[in-house]
Amino acid sequence: MEGTVTRNGVTIHYRVEGEGPTLVLLPTWSLVPSRCWKAQVPYLARHFRVITFDGRGSGASDKPTGAAAYADAEFVADTIAVLDATSTPYCVLVGFSRGCPWALEVALRQPSRVLGVVCIGSATRLTPMLEERTRWTWHERHQTSEGWAKYNRYHWVEGGYDDFLTFFFDRMFPEPHSSKQIEDGIGWAHEISPSLLVDTEAARSQHLDPARFADLTCPVLIVHGSDDQIRPPAEGARLAELTGGSLVTVVGGGHAPHARDPVVVNHLLRQFVSQVMPQPVRRTWVRAARRARRVLYLSSPIGLGHARRDLAIARELRTVQPDVEIEWLAQHPVTRVLADAGEVVHPASDWLLSESAHVEFEAGEHDLHAFQAVRRMDEILVANFLTFTDVVEDRHYDLVIGDEAWEVDYFLHENPELKRFAYAWLTDFVGWLPMPDGGPDEAALTADYNAEMLAQRSRYRRLRDCSLFVGDPEDVVEESFGPGLPDIREWTQQNYTFTGYITGFEPAGSRPAAGPPRCLVTVGGSGVGTSLLHRVLDAVPALQRLIPGIEFDVVTGPRIDPASLPHLPGVRVHGYLPDLHLELGKADVAITQGGLTTCMELTAQRVPFVYIPLQHHFEQNFHVTARLDRHRAGHRLEYSEAAQPDRLAEAVAKALTDPVDYLAVPTDGASRAAHLLADLL
Repeated sequence: MEGTVTRNGVTIHYRVEGEGPTLVLLPTWSLVPSRCWKAQVPYLARHFRVITFDGRGSGASDKPTGAAAYADAEFVADTIAVLDATSTPYCVLVGFSRGCPWALEVALRQPSRVLGVVCIGSATRLTPMLEERTRWTWHERHQTSEGWAKYNRYHWVEGGYDDFLTFFFDRMFPEPHSSKQIEDGIGWAHEISPSLLVDTEAARSQHLDPARFADLTCPVLIVHGSDDQIRPPAEGARLAELTGGSLVTVVGGGHAPHARDPVVVNHLLRQFVSQVMPQPVRRTWVRAARRARRVLYLSSPIGLGHARRDLAIARELRTVQPDVEIEWLAQHPVTRVLADAGEVVHPASDWLLSESAHVEFEAGEHDLHAFQAVRRMDEILVANFLTFTDVVEDRHYDLVIGDEAWEVDYFLHENPELKRFAYAWLTDFVGWLPMPDGGPDEAALTADYNAEMLAQRSRYRRLRDCSLFVGDPEDVVEESFGPGLPDIREWTQQNYTFTGYITGFEPAGSRPAAGPPRCLVTVGGSGVGTSLLHRVLDAVPALQRLIPGIEFDVVTGPRIDPASLPHLPGVRVHGYLPDLHLELGKADVAITQGGLTTCMELTAQRVPFVYIPLQHHFEQNFHVTARLDRHRAGHRLEYSEAAQPDRLAEAVAKALTDPVDYLAVPTDGASRAAHLLADLL
């Protein structure tokens, strides 16, 4: 539910999500909106009623002028107004940085309504600021703009705003590999003007008296980073002493642990709310001797290829270990494949946020910057990992298998204490690679992501009980992880077991010779391929002129409506086909985008094909292309060429006439993987 409340002419925008005990995530300095809680809301709203609101000066709320509008008392009154507007009888308040004294003051004013307060990165003025900040005044002009001299009204309004933002958010997130959090902060800060920020800072002279916080009677939890470069850790310790509250110190953490270490903070918030507003619990515990052998299988929703190979592995695993029970935590469209196969999908799958929808939102015309799309999927990945932790906390699993379940692999390495099962990881590529037009910035970002993964694997080698590469060593790209980092192929050979490629089926053999040539067109399991389907249909007349009698079967998949495509003579349009690989095997030629699964299914069945990689999709442009080159398979075409009907027609005609000399694709990959996994049971 979204709504607004107006007080003294200033309108405040709020959101309410979920049901149950109420948790209110307060605004902070107007530099950032309520989106700063994006890593908290999806997960916590599954357990509680969560209220967020944009503080005055930020987000969708009004932006009044003048310092008086941003006094602490105004934010306190706004909070109470939102509680009234949302009919909130009692709640827990969570403050971050400048929001902490507002939360504490509301608790003092309305003790019967506020049952507990959580303060993250407290900015309560209980202790002096860091020494390097105190030497520079905010309101006087300086001869330098070095260091904390950037925290200055004249620097902000006289062209130094961007310089200040970079400096400030670098210090807010001193943790290594925090590029996304810094990028978010800078982006949000550009939503307000430097002059408005001056008003908010000028208002700090009208602050609350921190000595009053000693009068609090409700429980208080303080979370503070030991490396906080905005407010010293001593401030959190002093607040805990003054209120008699609990203190959790995040060693190595900065000013905003809820953004940089959301898993631990979200668990702390859930635990705290459950303590001050307890709810009945219904659980079952099974004695170890009575537990069935149970596997939780996580199959990536980005494309349906993972589902096919994962089903093949699951079937082989049941052959090796007949008593094993397999449950799936998965999203649409994978759940449709699993339902067709009669598999058991865990009910918590309904809680997962859609990665496919995000990818489709990110895509342009046959253009998907896959690396950046994953970076911008951060809040989805956090929420889905926390759903996973709820599942494995609620029920025992002997083994968790993650087929490119990136969120689980990443956050388990960040929170290794959460591992309570054998864990196997599968992937068919290793290493983020920059696109050339991304320049030095993207090259630095991909190298940073790779370096973080390498550091995680070096520190916690025990975390993965098995790392499987779906392919052969020669399928790994011969590239570097980045400057000063290892070679990708060499590192992968040292850290993975190779299963050979897994198609999930036995090739059918030769195709029927009779009848006109048949071209099958498919673009995978997401909606990203819509543009390519239209370009192929544009080229149908040219193809029919160049290849007389050719017929087309166009497969839209589960996320594209067949009715959205034009109907042409000689073209049959299909929706989702559960046995698409069988149709591929019957084709004389195929057109597809550059997804690995479809290309390798065509390779295994020795079908000529033209593939058009998504622009800016590093996996399709580098990893998949390298593998297909090794297999001597497919005719690659750039999308700019595929958009020219005659050029696409020529490529298809050439694929039809060129001899097929593909490298053989092994058929025992699923069995090899299953035997390796069975050892973990």
